[in-house]
Amino acid sequence: MMTVNALRAGELLIERATEQDLDRIVRIELDSFSKPWTRKMFEVELSQNPFGHLYVARQAQGGELIGYVCFWVVFEEFRLMTLAVEPSARRRGFGRTLLRHAMELGRTQGATRALLEVRASNETARKLYEQEGFQQVAVRARYYVNPVEDAVLMERELSAGTA
Repeated sequence: MMTVNALRAGELLIERATEQDLDRIVRIELDSFSKPWTRKMFEVELSQNPFGHLYVARQAQGGELIGYVCFWVVFEEFRLMTLAVEPSARRRGFGRTLLRHAMELGRTQGATRALLEVRASNETARKLYEQEGFQQVAVRARYYVNPVEDAVLMERELSAGTA
C-alpha cells in the first residue's frame, strides 16, 4: 500500500523528487517554458523551502521521469508553482494526474484554497485548470518576460473529495 506521498496511477508512479531527479527536471523545464526555472531554484524547493513540495511522475514500466509538479502549502493556501510534462508524453492526462495528486496532498495538509498563475497565451494549461475547477480571478499586466505577457490568476476551493 502506498502513502499519499507516493501514488501509482495507471501508467504513472508519482513520488517525491530527489537530488538525482534534478537534471531531468531541468531538461523538461527547458523544453517547456520560455523563461525556465534554474537548477538552483529547484534545489531550493527540494531542500530549503519549508513550504515547498516537488514531486515527479515516472512511467510505471521502466521508471522514466516524464513530468514534475512543484507547489507550496502555506497555511490554508495551496499555490501551484510549476508543472510540466515531457513534450513526447503530453496530451495523455499525465499533467492532470500530477495536478490532482498535488492538490490532494495540499488538501491533506490543511489547504482549503488553490491558487496559480499562468501565461495568458497558454491556452492548453488554462483549459486544463478550468476543467479542474479553477476560475480566473485577476490579471497581472505584463507579469511575464521573454516574451512580455500578462499572467492570469486562477483559483478554486479545495475540500474533501474535490481535488
